[in-house]
Amino acid sequence: MSDNLLAYAFLAAGIACFALFSWYPLARGVLLSFQQVNFVTDPYWVGLDNFEALFADPLFWTAWKNTLVFTGLALVLGYLVPLALAILLNELRHFKGFFRIAVYLPVMLPPIVVVLLWKYFYDPGNGLFNTLLRGAHLPESQWTQSSGTAMISLVLVSTWANLGGATLMYLAALQSIPGELYEAAELDGASVWQRLRHVTIPQLRFIMLVLLLLQVIATMQVFIEPYQLTGTTNPDTVTVMILIYRYAFTVNNDFGLAAAMSVLLFVVLGAFSAIYLRLTRRAD
Repeated sequence: MSDNLLAYAFLAAGIACFALFSWYPLARGVLLSFQQVNFVTDPYWVGLDNFEALFADPLFWTAWKNTLVFTGLALVLGYLVPLALAILLNELRHFKGFFRIAVYLPVMLPPIVVVLLWKYFYDPGNGLFNTLLRGAHLPESQWTQSSGTAMISLVLVSTWANLGGATLMYLAALQSIPGELYEAAELDGASVWQRLRHVTIPQLRFIMLVLLLLQVIATMQVFIEPYQLTGTTNPDTVTVMILIYRYAFTVNNDFGLAAAMSVLLFVVLGAFSAIYLRLTRRAD
């Protein structure tokens, strides 16, 4: 103990920060989910009433459906596109640094700047996309206002803003693959697709599994894109996080109800993570 006293002192500072800014809010949120908390009365215990009110709210199921749709679409684009970009960048012989910076640039922009930029792109009047459609004599679109295109419009914004980080992670993993594996595959007559399938993908398996888990957790908590582009009242794009915001700050001013929704989201993501890690560990 005396030999490691300084180490324990540094560790205590880190634990104190986690306890104050992470663990205490988490425990407090769970406690609030069983209370009636608003700006009018003092908090009081209501037990499971908040959860019963959630299940009785039609928007509850709509929010979960929209969140799952967003997550599914985001996985189709945001999971495969960074991998394809990383493979492409890894094969480049010139201007590697320039293209890596260009791919990563959106990540360095503040999220609100990204959303406002795409809000201009999607503007139904003089937005960039409709201007291009008019120039090509094609029908214009209402992008974020139309129920048919609103969700995919949000997914495009999220994918563009976040693909840079995943692309660089894949690129780093690609560059760590021993070149002897590709040389042996070429000597065996393997085609480009066979080398990708039997060498590249297996070597990237670990980072792909990790990024899949992180992306599901992140996309299930999408907030800023629907909040800024479609608002909090659009039933086509209301997500779990948007509904939490509505419960707490716009419609009900009920922090207990919002906390209950947050706890449910935490439980769903925690259960998914536990099952996912168990399955991937068993596969390994």
